[in-house]
Amino acid sequence: MSDPINSSDFSTTGVPASSQGLVLQRGGEELILEKALYRFTIRLVSDLGRSQLSQLTWGVWRRTIPPAQLELFTVEPGQLEAAMSQARADQNVAFASHVYKIKDNPGSFVYLSDQITIQFASWVDSAKINAIATTFRLVQDKPVLGLPNTFVFLVTKEATENPLKIANQLSGLPFVLAVEPNIIIQQEPHYKPRDPLYTQQWYLNHNGGNQLAVGSHIDAEKAWDITRGVRSVVVAVVDDSFDLNHPDFQGLGKVVAPRDLKENDFLPLPDEKEPSHGTACAGIAVAEENGTGIAGVASGCALMPIRTTGFLDDESIEEIFDWAINKGASIISCSWGASAVYFPLSMRQRAAISRAAAHGRNGKGCVIVFAAGNANRPIDGSVNERNWPKNILQGNTAWLSGFTIHPDVITVTAATSLNKKAAYSNWGTNVSVCAPSNNAPPGMWFQEIGFVYTQPAINTVGVANGSSLSGLGIFTTDQVGAAGYDQGNFTSNFGGTSSATPVVAGVAALVLSANPDLTAQQVKRILQETADKIVDPDPDPQLALRGGTYDASGHCQWFGYGKVNAARAVQAAKQVLAVASSASRQVRGENNNQLGIPDHNQQGIKSGITIAEAIIIQDIQIRVNITHDFLGDLEIYLISPSNQQVLLQSRTLGRGTNLQTTYKMQTHPALKQLLSLSAQGRWQLWIIDYSPQDVGRLNSWELVISY
Repeated sequence: MSDPINSSDFSTTGVPASSQGLVLQRGGEELILEKALYRFTIRLVSDLGRSQLSQLTWGVWRRTIPPAQLELFTVEPGQLEAAMSQARADQNVAFASHVYKIKDNPGSFVYLSDQITIQFASWVDSAKINAIATTFRLVQDKPVLGLPNTFVFLVTKEATENPLKIANQLSGLPFVLAVEPNIIIQQEPHYKPRDPLYTQQWYLNHNGGNQLAVGSHIDAEKAWDITRGVRSVVVAVVDDSFDLNHPDFQGLGKVVAPRDLKENDFLPLPDEKEPSHGTACAGIAVAEENGTGIAGVASGCALMPIRTTGFLDDESIEEIFDWAINKGASIISCSWGASAVYFPLSMRQRAAISRAAAHGRNGKGCVIVFAAGNANRPIDGSVNERNWPKNILQGNTAWLSGFTIHPDVITVTAATSLNKKAAYSNWGTNVSVCAPSNNAPPGMWFQEIGFVYTQPAINTVGVANGSSLSGLGIFTTDQVGAAGYDQGNFTSNFGGTSSATPVVAGVAALVLSANPDLTAQQVKRILQETADKIVDPDPDPQLALRGGTYDASGHCQWFGYGKVNAARAVQAAKQVLAVASSASRQVRGENNNQLGIPDHNQQGIKSGITIAEAIIIQDIQIRVNITHDFLGDLEIYLISPSNQQVLLQSRTLGRGTNLQTTYKMQTHPALKQLLSLSAQGRWQLWIIDYSPQDVGRLNSWELVISY
């Protein structure tokens, strides 16, 4: 019989009661929130039409936020609390909440849903879980696939606290490893069209010309000599909408399993008078070769168009990736991110992506491609910000795009037709590859303002207005007729990392068309190993940073492992044999030397194991034994002899104190990037403690390699 819940269970909480409603638990971090002064949301018991919502007297109705069916209202200064009280008193209101902003992060508003995700210690039984739910007026909704003893709960109308406060109280319980409220944040398409018209698909192949550097294309024609793509390889493009009436999306079996999450149907068509970002992205990847329009990178492959709601929360990310897995997507192309400067992924979002990477394609894994973004900022790092309009960002500012640093994601930056860094392209150590795109000033879209901010030049005159920027634009499909970006059926002013991403998705589709037995991690490695090492020695014109050359491991901050080369990638795919599902022989190594883990030190500790045999890896397992006062402080990496870093454990262990576990490819698909490599050399386990106060040690670890 489980222990009852009592007040002593909450004595360990590290969140003061006065600030419990202003701390967001997310991705192993605590983000500080601030209340928005002029807006709040409600959820209605029964739906009202637009005209009825506009007549409500609590405030001015602005719009519906689809994922949680919230209605957004704004009020005059000083009227917020009174308006919310009026709304809560209405019998047709099931839920009313403040709207928040992340402190020092002007990128987006944070909206609360009625969901909380809780990960319990392995020994917590169902009776204890039910007691917690009863205490906090929660209803258990569903388990989180891929995370042990983790469940989604719904906050009922009887609950006396909002989801933020409940989550922070639960985080203090010794048997709760991690807890997160599900938040909703607006989606940001990574695209800012600005360039003049160009009517050539130079990015596929060219023979030189004005503003065309030698080799700035992806060498598609040589790849097409081997394959132009097959229908069994399905590219899921996740975006705002798709004009499926376009001639370049016609053909037997061309469009499969379309989904519209915004309208909850199966016709992801654009609304009247809205440009269709998804139409442009889909055309780059898979436009049908029919003799009349353009050719996609993988014209013979199928398209799975998935229209998003325009907002990002746990539920919507799960819906996107689960639909792609269940309907047979091979590649998932995402030319968007969160409209926030700092955005770590939640447990459920990380798990949804990992699930696609591990279980998609009947266990071989979906290839997942994300755009790096267009702000000319690190995808994970800090910049001393200055000279922004209205000082919307100032001083040392942390930037984080959680989608782009997920270990199972191929993160794509943009290079110009001159083989230079695109001025807007984000950058960082997690970048996988780059692909051709346009050139334009950096930009960041902020909800408070409602438009793209083009950042001012800091060190070079002319960047802010684009007058000194060289490079051609991307020509692709547009909505049929006058709707869309341009008149007619095509646009030549598409760009950003949005257009670079479907280029990479298309190359990945060609790779899988040539060799469908490859795992997702093998595809990622092939794209990286066959990429062209383009070099840009010049400083960035805005920040005066240099990142266009490669380190000893062959990686570059601006271009990852280089610009994708379709011909070399497809040729490599043909040469790679499918990895055997099991292996009969194993090599083991272990290190039993105890090491203290330095507290709050990003250098961490490294413990080594040397493998003498020159064998080819067909499977790998890592067993670790760690004790620590608060395991949620730790990240754990495996470093291969070739210096590849694989994240084994992110900061999701919460208040646990003893970690004895085995990391396998089945549960940690990032390990698949090590397949087919030589095991010979020195392997290292790298452990980093990111937070102060709690300490621990590595007791031992073991490496088991099958060949």
